[in-house]
Formats: sequence, structure tokens, C-alpha cells
Amino acid sequence: MTTPIWQVDAFTDEPFRGNPAAVCILETAIDEDRMQRIALEMNLSETAFVAPRDGGFRLRWFTPACEVRLCGHATLASAHVLWSEGFVEPSATIEFHTLHSGILTARRDGDRIELDFPARPPEEVEPPDGLADALGLDPVLVARAARDILVLAKDETSVRSLSPDLTRLGRIDARGVMVTAASEEYDFVSRFFAPAVGIDEDPVTGSAHCCLCPFWAARLGKRSMVGFQASRRGGVVSVKLQGDRVVLAGSAVTTLRGELVV
Repeated sequence: MTTPIWQVDAFTDEPFRGNPAAVCILETAIDEDRMQRIALEMNLSETAFVAPRDGGFRLRWFTPACEVRLCGHATLASAHVLWSEGFVEPSATIEFHTLHSGILTARRDGDRIELDFPARPPEEVEPPDGLADALGLDPVLVARAARDILVLAKDETSVRSLSPDLTRLGRIDARGVMVTAASEEYDFVSRFFAPAVGIDEDPVTGSAHCCLCPFWAARLGKRSMVGFQASRRGGVVSVKLQGDRVVLAGSAVTTLRGELVV
């Protein structure tokens, strides 16, 4: 028996940019151990597992090290595969049923995909011990949203030039650390580091923008914004705050089609 699998670059309209995710389309659900082994084999920041359910799809996400509660770029990649490979009609809205984040929807808007995600407004906190030293910068402020830490840097250059100590950063009690600043070309820039869950630096992190969107909406007085994640690959995420939800929008490009033969 073989299982189809795709690799998709998300939050970009150019191959080999944005954030690559593997998407595994299953006829029926498989056990967690097998999903984790496949994710380790793919060795990407996320592998998505999609299986039919009640007119929609079950969706789970795994890093090479663990399962995560929410992932934006692998959700966008999954929707892209379902439409582009003919699993779902191009005009249909897709419902994803997730274990920890409720129902997430995806719809097409021209060449872009829009995802309806929960907003995660951050709350300002005292910086955890060792955070500033691990990052190598003095934060303007530090906030938390669920298991993530947001760090506001003084300027865009500080974000782009950041070279954190990943070993020390991995000891911080958080899934990941996002560092952000206002931008001249975009509304804001960011980077996202998650060594604690096996991802040194994530190229483009949709779930982080569930926190970045309400944070920058409050600071800039805007509901619709464009963020750039300034990793080496780079990617653009359009965001819109709608009450307690965030609409994330971006493009995706398939770079690989294959089959799991075991």
C-alpha cells in the first residue's frame, strides 16, 4: 500500500522560498507513533496529516520531535494540496477538524488562500531569566500568548541581524520565541525560533501571526496588515483581525509529489 505525499512551500508564490511543509493525504487516520515517525523522516518543520471526516477533514501537525497544537503554514499547504490535486472543488470552503484548535476553515481568494484561525492576544510579562542573553538583545517588552513568547525589538535591523544562542534559547519555558519590530516596507517584521520543539528557526510561522496580528493591531491602530518573516527563506503573511479570530492569507507552491511505500 502506498500513501501520497506532497511538499509545498507556503506563504510564498516562488518555489524554494516561504516555509516548506509535507502534506500526507490519508484514506483513514493512522496512529500517532506512525505520524511522528513519518514527520521525523520528512525532517521539515511540520508534516501535516489529512484524513476525511464528516464532510471535512481531520488535520494534525507534527514536527520531527513532537505534535503541535496549531500550525499555519502546514494548514495552508494542506488546503493548497486538496484544491490543486482535485480532492476538493476549487470553489469549496474547506473545514479542518483539529484536536486542540477547533475547526479551522480555508477558502480561496484569487491566487491566495485565506485561513480563519483563533486570535492569541499576548499579555505583557516580566522577561524569563536568560531570555535576553540567549537572544543577544535588550527587549523593549516581552509578552506571552499560550506557549509562545513575543519579544519586541527596538528596530527592524535588530530583528534581521539576530543570531541567538539556540542551545540557551531552548531552555526557556516556551514552545517558541518570536522577535518582532515595526517595518518601513511592511507593517512589521518577525522571526521565530523554536529549538525546544526541534525547530531552530522556522522560516514562516502562521501560528505566530495569531499573536502578532492582535499585538500590532493595538500598536498601529490597524485591523489589516502585512507582515514579513525575515528568515533566510523569507515569507509574506497578510493578516486581518476579526474579533477573536485572525484571517491569515498567503500563497503556496507545490515543489514535490511522491508516495510513501511503507
